Amino acid sequence: MNRRRFFALIAGIFVSFFTVVGCNQITSTTPTNQSVELTVSAAASMQDAIKEVGEVYQKEKPNTTITYNFGSSGTLTQQIKQGAPVDIFISANEKFINELNKENLLLPETRKNLLKNDVVLIVPNKANIVNISNFQQLTNSNIKRFSIGEPESVPAGEYAKQVLTSLKIYDQLKPKTVFAKDVRQVLSYVELGNVDAGIVYATDAKISNKVKIVATASENTHKPIIYPVAAIKRTQNPQAAKEFIQFLNGDRAKDTFKKYGFKIAG
Repeated sequence: MNRRRFFALIAGIFVSFFTVVGCNQITSTTPTNQSVELTVSAAASMQDAIKEVGEVYQKEKPNTTITYNFGSSGTLTQQIKQGAPVDIFISANEKFINELNKENLLLPETRKNLLKNDVVLIVPNKANIVNISNFQQLTNSNIKRFSIGEPESVPAGEYAKQVLTSLKIYDQLKPKTVFAKDVRQVLSYVELGNVDAGIVYATDAKISNKVKIVATASENTHKPIIYPVAAIKRTQNPQAAKEFIQFLNGDRAKDTFKKYGFKIAG
């Protein structure tokens, strides 16, 4: 009898052990609906469009919370280099995302060309606006002040400089140029009448009823305007970041971007 009890005890231990292991295996492979937080740093010109795209995405992924950080692409790049907790970066040009790539800060195989844009000349939408219909007329004496983004840190400012340099009037205009921290500040200056004219993206002009476009820069006067997107290597949510980038390249997001005046890259 003692022998039977001994073997029964050993058998019970084995059954208990494998039952616990089996339960642990089941628990470890069961998917959970964990909440995910993504921080997206995006060029200021994308502010309205990306927020609406994000709202659509969050309806599909209700457990995902998206926090936005908008500014000039140069400023956002410096923040990322300095360790800012960013999951996804959307630049208004390739220059700054190339910088991050050279420093090995991008998550491999996540970079994609997302959007394109146009450079336009805008003036206040008022009855008493100055008479101007092209970029060359910025040199006229009736244009006292005009604004562009800071070329070193604001892609829209860099493109504006390229346009004006191509027309051989950039240096001539420097004394009356007001440099802004980002393209939305240029838009604000023109809306408020603080300057007589400004150079922004077509998408910025589209969202305001206080300005009007008087000229669009020819594509041969500036480099192609490309908005690339990529996940940052140190993201704590690489899979979620990849899924959001995939969504940005999908039809539903593209329709929203087009509504705001963006063109689809590629």
